[in-house]
Amino acid sequence: MVLRETIDFFGKRLTIETGRLAKQAHGSALVSLGDTTVLVTVVSGEARPEIDFVPLSVEYMERTYSAGRIPGGYFKREGKPTEVEILNSRIIDRPIRPLFPRGFRFETQIVAMVLSADKDNDPAVPGMIGASAALMFSNIPWDGPVAGMRIGYRDGTFIVNPSYEQRENAVLDLAVAVSPLGLAMVEGEAKEVSEELLTEALSMAQEWAQPILDMQRKMAQTLGVKKREDMVPVMNVEIEKRVRELCWEQICEALTHKEKTPRREALKRARQFALDSLKEEFPGSAGTILAAVEGLVRERLRYLILSEGKRVDGRGFDDIRPISCEVGVLPRAHGSALFTRGETQVVVSATLGTPADEQKVDLLTGDVYRSFMLHYNFSPFSVGEIKPLRGPSRRDIGHGNLAQRAVSAVLPQKGDSFPYTLRVVSEVLESNGSSSMATVCGASLALMDAGVPIKCHVGGIAMGLVKEGDEVAILTDILGDEDHCGDMDFKIAGTEQGVTAVQMDIKCSGLSKQILRMALEKARVARLHVISKMKEVIEKPRDRYSPYAPKIITLKVNPDKIKDVIGPGGRVVKGIQLETGATLEIHDDGTIIVSAPDEAQANRAAEMVRDLTDEAQVGKVYLGQVVKVTDFGAFVRILPGVEGLVHISELADHKVKRVEDVVREGDEILVKCVNIDKSGKIRLSRKEAMEEAKTQGTRGNN
Repeated sequence: MVLRETIDFFGKRLTIETGRLAKQAHGSALVSLGDTTVLVTVVSGEARPEIDFVPLSVEYMERTYSAGRIPGGYFKREGKPTEVEILNSRIIDRPIRPLFPRGFRFETQIVAMVLSADKDNDPAVPGMIGASAALMFSNIPWDGPVAGMRIGYRDGTFIVNPSYEQRENAVLDLAVAVSPLGLAMVEGEAKEVSEELLTEALSMAQEWAQPILDMQRKMAQTLGVKKREDMVPVMNVEIEKRVRELCWEQICEALTHKEKTPRREALKRARQFALDSLKEEFPGSAGTILAAVEGLVRERLRYLILSEGKRVDGRGFDDIRPISCEVGVLPRAHGSALFTRGETQVVVSATLGTPADEQKVDLLTGDVYRSFMLHYNFSPFSVGEIKPLRGPSRRDIGHGNLAQRAVSAVLPQKGDSFPYTLRVVSEVLESNGSSSMATVCGASLALMDAGVPIKCHVGGIAMGLVKEGDEVAILTDILGDEDHCGDMDFKIAGTEQGVTAVQMDIKCSGLSKQILRMALEKARVARLHVISKMKEVIEKPRDRYSPYAPKIITLKVNPDKIKDVIGPGGRVVKGIQLETGATLEIHDDGTIIVSAPDEAQANRAAEMVRDLTDEAQVGKVYLGQVVKVTDFGAFVRILPGVEGLVHISELADHKVKRVEDVVREGDEILVKCVNIDKSGKIRLSRKEAMEEAKTQGTRGNN
């Protein structure tokens, strides 16, 4: 059955279609927003009872033909996932994952393929809606639907699904997902906006999402979808009972350890004890046993918080773990910082590069160049584990992107005053809660240590929530265990003036505007505390760059002189680079960027360029060389390739009968530029230059 529904969603056409394409998938949806179209499919496979997590994979794929482009590079076809594809895969995954039934263990894959892309609408939005619709139209049990959208704010107005151009000029740019429970996921950046504005945007998003949720429910009802009951896990009451009998006391005791490592080891022993004790009684039920243990851990931790007002590490709900900051910890890095908060620690470096170090990114909308990159590396030793090192994970890319957006708001505009390309790298050395927010703090410190003229410090904090009915506990600076067993992971970064980045995942219903406002206010207070600790170490950027940073000089010359710098076949510019060790980047508009490993090399190269491109200035005195003598005067070269005429009447302060009586070819003489006519002819005066020299000499003697 082919079914299609279309609604007008804030002035844009939103269409969901199913039944025409990808009919062998267990569920599919073709979603269009404007001329951007994404096909999303879902397929579920065999059960994996041995695991204790939802085996869901989400793959968002862009096809360059969708935008009428051919891929760059040698192979001319799409390759490994790009950073944008990984980030959009995460945006689609995060709101739908919590809505699978508890204990769901069937291998499931969602594929979102961009088939058409205009240059107006972000494909991630129909991707989110399509993933939800495909699940709704399938026989896979799932507690959706989910509605996705982008929210921008500019010129005092909220914009739903803003265009790319509107997003670039917006002070707030959010990707938001809403489920039947309310807010499900938030990801975005801002330019120091207030908490009140952010609260308003997220509260209104829940209202704006309702037409999309209703649209999916209506279509699923029309299709008469029947969900597979055999895929809904039936909890084994006997296993849960036996696990409670065996492990409850061990779990309660384990959660009395305030430090992560002994607590983790104690919980590990409890899990192994349950597996060893019950493997013969319940063969083939390892995953169910482990899930039962995790259920007890969650139950106990939440009870301690809501009923006894205790956090697992002994802190109060609003307490922040001890913070330690250092800068200049890496001698050869251009800027560096060590940031420690409790059992979370990162070392961050800042590297200044030349314009040639910019990153070229091949997007559907065209090529862009990035002069700021922030990379996050989460090594397995940071949590006491052994894992193969296979390059950056999706989590690494997601956390790095969040920190990059947070810091971008305070960076200087790239230009003549700051021509550098920046790369910041965060190495996670220890992790027990919010290493991404530690990365934000470390990046801010490292940039100031490097002398980068950032506007001010940026700090970050992670907030949590435990909610049972009307009982609510908002937790500041959450641990990994509180994130895992809680109902919200809310990372928020910003300056003393406002919010610059936000990431939120919510697993509970009833997140009211009042709770959201309270969480944001507590986060603001915590952020100010973190920034105050950072300012104790370094309050403002250093007044000079590291001696190991490259030296960059930007020159502006007459575009007509570019050919003189390049020379025949590029011989001149190659000669300058070979002699000085500097690199020259030449632009048609007359901009020449000179970069070199040290200042002396850059200055020498810049001097050579100036010698080739300098032009005569009226009123300036030059030491020139006579290149030709005529009856009416002498031609003098004052700059490379620049000559002017000294008329016989301007050769001396007395009457000159013959030019040769005063100057001859090859002589070096002082001359002053007195006029440049419209045709570019230069008139020089030796007489005025001599008078000026005498005047300056007299002043010097006085």
